[in-house]
Amino acid sequence: MRILHIIDSLCIGGAEKLVRDSVPLLVKKGHQVDVVLLNGIKTHLYKELESLNCCKIYSLGNSYYNPLYIFKIIKYFRDYDIIHVHLFPAQYYTVIAKILSFSKIKLIFTEHNTGNSRMDNPRFRSLERFIYKGFSKIVCITQEVKNSLINKLKLNKDKLFVINNGINIQEISNAIPENRINFGYSDCEKLLIMVAGFREQKDQDTVIKSLSMLPSNYKLILVGDGIRRENLQSLVQELNLQNRVNFLGIRTDVYRLIKMSDIAILSSHWEGFGLAAAEAMACGKPTIASNVGGLAQVVNNGGLLFEKGNSVELSEKIQLLVNDHDFYKRTAINGVQKANLYDINKMVDKIIELYKSL
Repeated sequence: MRILHIIDSLCIGGAEKLVRDSVPLLVKKGHQVDVVLLNGIKTHLYKELESLNCCKIYSLGNSYYNPLYIFKIIKYFRDYDIIHVHLFPAQYYTVIAKILSFSKIKLIFTEHNTGNSRMDNPRFRSLERFIYKGFSKIVCITQEVKNSLINKLKLNKDKLFVINNGINIQEISNAIPENRINFGYSDCEKLLIMVAGFREQKDQDTVIKSLSMLPSNYKLILVGDGIRRENLQSLVQELNLQNRVNFLGIRTDVYRLIKMSDIAILSSHWEGFGLAAAEAMACGKPTIASNVGGLAQVVNNGGLLFEKGNSVELSEKIQLLVNDHDFYKRTAINGVQKANLYDINKMVDKIIELYKSL
């Protein structure tokens, strides 16, 4: 099959990481797969995929919101059997392009979240429903996502398929822990790590606040970047935690950093899946996550959950893990077992079955 993935960009994020990891596997299984980006900024995920030399990567421009992209997308329809779309606004642009071109191309959309500002606003739901109807099939990365589309948009259940996101278990297993000394940490310090973009969806604030309730030998590593960086740095200064919080930016050695740390945390306001949590569990580190739809489904029975935004509860669960060695080990083992359910090879096989059904 000839398959084209269209996504906003390959910046840091679960959807972007999924495209970077799944495209080479689809190619390995005998399919022609290429990628179109609205914003062709050359991030580390872009460079990683490009270095594999397994697909063509096309860029429509250097921004996200440009209606002219609709007409640029049309020209790709004739070269592929299936178009697989991720995220907004790529979702809207691709459907409109199909309407304007009268193309019969089959469109698939992967919904990566349980909600968005358009879906949650009654004034935009009719438009959302119209756009979703432009896709032949819709992949829901968790049952929570499927339930949300049914409840909020009344979409046809026959078009919705739950296929959990996948993580590269083999790559994670091969990762060697970073050396703490290289980052100025000692063995007696307890390292907490959160890997996530600095955007409204993520809640690094609660993790930072929880750190202020913990002993001084607890340190926090924040991997990622984004529009909320200054807000988070201001909060760190306000709580006088400058010597205990390390902003590492966007990294290519995430698995090694997680394995260097003691506890992984994913604090979010909402999630469709929580790829970073599954990866952290696969690294063999106890993982604590916000009890929100999608993310809770991934972490439950593998890690620990805390009430969204509750920094006190989070700090208590961190100390519970640190102070009870047996509980720490059991949680780590449970996490690895749960993470193995999300092997990306299983996900890719299910995606191929869906492609073939079209």
